[in-house]
Amino acid sequence: MIKTDDVTLTNFQWPTGYYNDGIEVGLGQSDKLDFGYLVSEVPASAAGTYTTNKFQAAPTKLTKNTINQAHQLQAVVMNSACANSCTGQQGEQNALTEQQLMAQKLGIDANLVGVASTGLIGAQLPMAKITAGIKQLSPHHDDNVTKAVLTTDKKPKHACVQLQMGGKTVTITGFAKGSGMIHPKMATMLGFVTTDAAIDGNLLQQTLSQTVDTTFNQITVDGDTSTNDMLVVMANGMAGAPKLTSTDDADFSTFEQGLHLVLQELAKQIAADGEGATKLVECNVKGAFNELEGQEVAKAIVGSNLVKAAIFGQDPNWGRIISTIGMTNAHVDINHVDIEVNGIKMVKDSLGLPFDEQAAHDSMGASKVVIDVDLHVGDATGQAWGCDLTYNYVKINASYHT
Repeated sequence: MIKTDDVTLTNFQWPTGYYNDGIEVGLGQSDKLDFGYLVSEVPASAAGTYTTNKFQAAPTKLTKNTINQAHQLQAVVMNSACANSCTGQQGEQNALTEQQLMAQKLGIDANLVGVASTGLIGAQLPMAKITAGIKQLSPHHDDNVTKAVLTTDKKPKHACVQLQMGGKTVTITGFAKGSGMIHPKMATMLGFVTTDAAIDGNLLQQTLSQTVDTTFNQITVDGDTSTNDMLVVMANGMAGAPKLTSTDDADFSTFEQGLHLVLQELAKQIAADGEGATKLVECNVKGAFNELEGQEVAKAIVGSNLVKAAIFGQDPNWGRIISTIGMTNAHVDINHVDIEVNGIKMVKDSLGLPFDEQAAHDSMGASKVVIDVDLHVGDATGQAWGCDLTYNYVKINASYHT
């Protein structure tokens, strides 16, 4: 179990007042769920973070603009196989049409509907299939929607916590997709979080933006930022707990911890499921000059192709780690850097230590490899997650289009 103070992950379940569906409408080349929706029974406070790629996809732009109007949503319609990115005015119209059709189906205002797409860049949405799919969607309380957004993912990613707020049980549940083109700066990544907590929309946006910096923004698979990255949170208040309106509210820190844990767990699951990956790589940095530099160093290490390849080959080559540290803009005392891999001390004061290389090699065969770095220039920390670089990553991406 993973704990953040008093908050613990629990089994997957939807918060009060949400339903979903995931179906197959033939958007891709194989028989799989590829279209779905996520709906709250009532309008919910909403917040989002979005890709920093200059070529922002039509559905991403539409959802961002929709949420920013009043920080409210009631539904999100989503698909895989087609990103609806770099599709010009027709792509923008298709996203808008999809939003309007979903609003009509649910009998709600179009400004309460978000749109999310992932898949191949450059292809127009097949609107006949999208229109037919919207008609087929029906309320369910299973997890099929978590499967409908997958592309090269090996499995769905989801996380859930339950909290006590104002004497009520509040649930926060999230799911995400992401396997390649993962280097969020907010990957191809889509994330959706639902909660029955009540929180002011602007406060939810502020909390989400801050939490993303230490969770989703600290993962990398291949250093590429997608045109469609998006994370959306909906809070419908149906648990009956008092509404959060300020960071000074008694239950705010509890909610913040719960949201952080859900996002962190989803981020780690995405990193572990990187295209072709066999290992989750975690880097923990301490002794950094400030938190930004701690995060920078940690993400640089898990993002280094040389480090990732060494981990795949179970090669305890600490030289690749220390050279990556030296390429960052962080403050570094070049005479006092310490490095451990899976608890095996390899470097002290920037000099190599004698260690059992066979034992280190064997330890790197585990499904998780942990790199610990002490920079000895301050009191700040940083953490990031990535995966190893394997032959299969090249194989998958050499033929992704075909």
